[in-house]
Amino acid sequence: MPFLNKKIMNQNNNSRRKFIGQVSCAALGYTTFRNSMINLQAINALAAANSALDPEYKALVCINLSGGNDSFNMLVPSSNSEYNTYKKTRANLAIPKNELLNLSVMNTPGREFGLHPAMEGLQKIFNQGNAAFISNIGTLLEKTTKDDFYNNKVKLPLGLLSHSDQSQHWQSGIPQSRSNIGWAGRMADLIRDMNNSQEISMNVSLSGSNLLQTGNEVVEYVIDRRNGSIGINGYRPDNMYDQFNIVKSGAIDSLLDYNYRDIFQKTYTEVIRGARDGHLKFKEALDNGVEIRTQFSDNEFSESLKMIARTISVHQKLGFKRQIFYINFYGWDHHDEVLQNQQDMLTMVSDGLEEFNNAMNELKLSKQVTTFSISEFGRSLPSNGNGTDHAWGGNVFVMGGDVIGSRIFGTYPSLDLEDDLNVYDGVIIPTTSVDQYFGELALWMGVKPSDLSYVLPNLSTFYNINSGKAPLGFLNI
Repeated sequence: MPFLNKKIMNQNNNSRRKFIGQVSCAALGYTTFRNSMINLQAINALAAANSALDPEYKALVCINLSGGNDSFNMLVPSSNSEYNTYKKTRANLAIPKNELLNLSVMNTPGREFGLHPAMEGLQKIFNQGNAAFISNIGTLLEKTTKDDFYNNKVKLPLGLLSHSDQSQHWQSGIPQSRSNIGWAGRMADLIRDMNNSQEISMNVSLSGSNLLQTGNEVVEYVIDRRNGSIGINGYRPDNMYDQFNIVKSGAIDSLLDYNYRDIFQKTYTEVIRGARDGHLKFKEALDNGVEIRTQFSDNEFSESLKMIARTISVHQKLGFKRQIFYINFYGWDHHDEVLQNQQDMLTMVSDGLEEFNNAMNELKLSKQVTTFSISEFGRSLPSNGNGTDHAWGGNVFVMGGDVIGSRIFGTYPSLDLEDDLNVYDGVIIPTTSVDQYFGELALWMGVKPSDLSYVLPNLSTFYNINSGKAPLGFLNI
C-alpha cells in the first residue's frame, strides 16, 4: 500500500465514517452490520459492564398496532356505573355489555372489566395469569393536568396527536424531539455482547426497517415471515446476489474475501460479507431446527409470530442469549367502520397471541419470552359518526410466563367527558408514561438500573431508578 500522509489518512477516515452513516438498512436490504464502525467509547464501556449478566435466554416480542388502536373498546369497564358512563360517552360505538368477555382482574377491587368479544384467546391467557394490561398509557414529558394543559404550563410531547410524531416517540422514547435512534436499539447497544455471535443482530424484524430497533451501534436484521432470512435483496432470477444467497458461488466468495486496499471497497465488502455469513448461518439453523407442532392461522400476523417462534427455537444454534423481535400490524387508523374493523383485526391479534403462547409452552420457553403491544395513541372517546379520531392515552397488553398476570396496571380512567383527564372533548391525558412501561421491560432483559438513563433518558422523571422497585410491577424482575 502506498504511503499515505496523515492528512490524506484523516480525509479517508472521515469519508469512510460519512459513507457508513449514509448507508441505511433499507439500502442494504435484508442484512445487518457484522461489526460496528462507530466509535462510541461511552457506549462500549456500558456494554462491557453488562457482559456478566444472567446467561439465561430472554426475548421481547413487540407488536405495534400501527395507526392508533381504539383501546377503550378493547378493554372496557363493566361494573354498572362505569359501564353506563362508557355507553353514554361512546354512544353508537359502545359494545353491548352482554357481549363483553369477562376478565378476572385481581387488583381492581370494586371495579370490573371486560374484553372485546373478538379476543377470546387473550381472555383465556389473562384469566390463566399470563397476561396483563397497562391502562391509560402514553407519551409524557411530565405529569400533566387539564388546567396545566390548557394554560400551557406543562411540557408536551412534540407533535401531539400526530401519527408520525407519536409513532416515532413510542419507538424512540424521546418525545421532546425527533430522534433517529430507538429505545430497543439503545438497549441492544448495551446487552448485545451477552450473545456468543455477532453475525446476526439481536434485533430481528418481521416488518422491515424500523426506528424501535435502531441503535447507535445496532440495526435490525430483517427476515421474511415464510422463508426467514432471504439474503440481501430477496430472491429474484436477475439478482446477482442470489449467486451466494442460494448457492455459495466460489467467484462471489473470492471477490468478498479479497483483502481490498481501497477503504471504500473494504468497508463495502465487510458489510456484504457479514450479510452473506449471517444469512447462511440463519438459514442453516432454521433448516435443521425442531418442528413446531402448534398450528398457526393463515394470515400475515400469525405467520410472523410462527417465524418468531421458529427463530426462538434455534436461539442456541445462533448463539443468542438475548433477542428483541418486532412486528408492525398496520391499519388501526379507524376514522370509519371502527366496530367491524376492530372485530376482524382484534380476532387476528387474539388468535395469534394464543397460538404464540401455545408455541412458547411447547418449547418450554414461556417464562423467557415477553410479548407486548404498542400503538402511537388511543382514540377519541366520542364517535365521529362511524369511527374515532386521534387522541392520546390508551391501553396496551403484555403476555408471557414471567408476567404478573390477571391484573391491570396503571389507572383505568373515567370515561366521563367532564372528567379532569379529558381534554379536546374526549382525548384522555395519560397517567402512566411509556418510559415506565419500557423501563420495566429493559430491567427484565438485564439492563442495570444505573444504565436505564441511556436507554430511556426521561425515565427518572416518573421513576426513581435507585428505588430497587419495578417501575410498574407487571414483570418478575
